[in-house]
Amino acid sequence: MARYEYRVFQLRESMIGGKLSADEPEKLRGDEAADGWRLKAITSTEVKGRVGPGGVDGLLVTPERPTN
Repeated sequence: MARYEYRVFQLRESMIGGKLSADEPEKLRGDEAADGWRLKAITSTEVKGRVGPGGVDGLLVTPERPTN
């Protein structure tokens, strides 16, 4: 049976109104693919901000790759 390892990355909007760049997930996917990772899931979520109780819109990107 194949075994996999996983990572989770948070991509988020800036807290001062900046939108999440469409290029960010694509760049992350390309960078990770070079190391043998493939996209498993992308989940839309509210990411807690660094200051204050509110959050901002973001994505959780989960790649996987087979373990040796």
